[in-house]
Amino acid sequence: MSALKRKTVKALGAGVALAVCLGLNFPASQAAETASADVGVAAMRRLTPEQYANIIEEVFGPSIELGGRFEPELRVENLNELGSGRLSMSSLGMSQFDSMARSIAAQVVSEKSRDIMIPCKPVAANGPDDACATKFLSHAGGLLFRRPLTAGELQSYVQAAHAASVTAKDFYTGLSLTLGAVLSSPQFLFRQAVVEPDPESRGQFRLDAYSKATRLSFFLWNAMPDAALLAAAEKGELNSKKGIEKQVTRMLAAHRLEDGVRAFFADMLQLDGLASLAKDATLYPKFDAMVARDAREQTLRTIVDLLVEHRGDYRDLFTARKTFLTQALASVYRIPLVNEAPNGSQDFWQPYELPEGDPRAGILTELSFVALNSHPGRSSPTLRGKALREVILCQKVPAPPAAVNFSIVQDTSNPVYRTARARLTAHAVNPVCAGCHKLIDPMGLALENFDGSGAFRTTENDVALDTSGSLDGVKFTNAAELGKVVRDNPATTSCVVQRLVSYGLGRAPVEKEHVWVDGLKAAFIKDGHVIPDLMRRIATSPEFFRAEPRIAEVTKASLN
Repeated sequence: MSALKRKTVKALGAGVALAVCLGLNFPASQAAETASADVGVAAMRRLTPEQYANIIEEVFGPSIELGGRFEPELRVENLNELGSGRLSMSSLGMSQFDSMARSIAAQVVSEKSRDIMIPCKPVAANGPDDACATKFLSHAGGLLFRRPLTAGELQSYVQAAHAASVTAKDFYTGLSLTLGAVLSSPQFLFRQAVVEPDPESRGQFRLDAYSKATRLSFFLWNAMPDAALLAAAEKGELNSKKGIEKQVTRMLAAHRLEDGVRAFFADMLQLDGLASLAKDATLYPKFDAMVARDAREQTLRTIVDLLVEHRGDYRDLFTARKTFLTQALASVYRIPLVNEAPNGSQDFWQPYELPEGDPRAGILTELSFVALNSHPGRSSPTLRGKALREVILCQKVPAPPAAVNFSIVQDTSNPVYRTARARLTAHAVNPVCAGCHKLIDPMGLALENFDGSGAFRTTENDVALDTSGSLDGVKFTNAAELGKVVRDNPATTSCVVQRLVSYGLGRAPVEKEHVWVDGLKAAFIKDGHVIPDLMRRIATSPEFFRAEPRIAEVTKASLN
């Protein structure tokens, strides 16, 4: 650690020296206040890479380059959002966050940006200016922490900027180092839910207003609270049902709702897997990283168009024929798509409607599902059926037993078992395997018209494909009919409600919340399966802001 950074650490206080060295700065004043008689830290969720990027762009503008990489996310109960509350921070991860923080801070105070980013000028650039540092750090810190800085926090950061400016003989160097400390602090990197005694219920606790604002904004917009939401928190308006309903109505009417819906479905459908999806280039020469990116975007555009723009029925996602394509995607799908742009121009998105009678319909037939749930060199009815059960229907599929021989399934050139159906039938002769495969293979086999890259086909090894089957006793003959069966399955509706509640809370509902969730499911059906209406019901429910019993007990103990 440099002499200048050691000076900054000393200014922040010996109690946080180690945290600063590791890139996680926790001002001593906040540590004391956390254990005070007023508040208690309820839960923490680490920002996702997308949320981190969104905040940096909103606070400092789109010109800031993040650099660096994030540690892998953790998927719990099929949601990364639940895993974000269980992530630990390795020394490498701390180092990466510290590196990004310093890079961002340096760009903010650079000569080309400081006049735009910093709302004041120092009396002299070759030394400290506490007034200017206070003005900048108070504003930027309040946005980054999603709440006003406490007096102790602000004092610590201003003192650090002062000390570093004296040592460096440069105001902006000191400000940069201190902003880096803010950006690598847990108050920024983690979404902290803070509880306080509930004045209306003796002995009970509630989320404080700023925690409510944060929960609302990340749930509805996947972003930090805006100025109006923070102002409502400051005025105490979020402590009333009327105040919350007013903000939720405003936020649902905003264009940024699309971002929130995209974020939820990208998580639920596990579209992050497309970023690292690789296919055998010999077998699938048209599939590359660009196609994988387009596959993710196609599904999200389809979802937003149907569910947000047209406030459509959620279930219609599995039968919809209207979608969006680029020429790269159309080439993989083997769909003729005319590019009306001038020669040499960038590939662009075009609305496209599949004709009636086409076996392709709904998001289950899009690359984001069929290619993602396949092997690098072949399709996989088992992976696809498992994903449908677990991701779309919220039904747990047991893991395969140890030491199972998959050689028959994997041998796509077997002269006897020439199709996936034949190979799986032979494999399932083993009674140990039969139960699970009976549960998942019929749906996956309905999608065998799509090879491992998602391209349409009617045969495998010159044998006509049989795509018939049944789901929970309801029969179908092809992928389009499977989509109709999934659409009408009660588990489809129940699952999306369960997932959206868990996504918003950052945890699965506990037993005493099941009545609330059942009520949401009934209302979702009554309201016509409209996702924004479901989001409204969740976001305006008292249960959405209730402190978890475990947290309340911890907080109560700290008060005694």
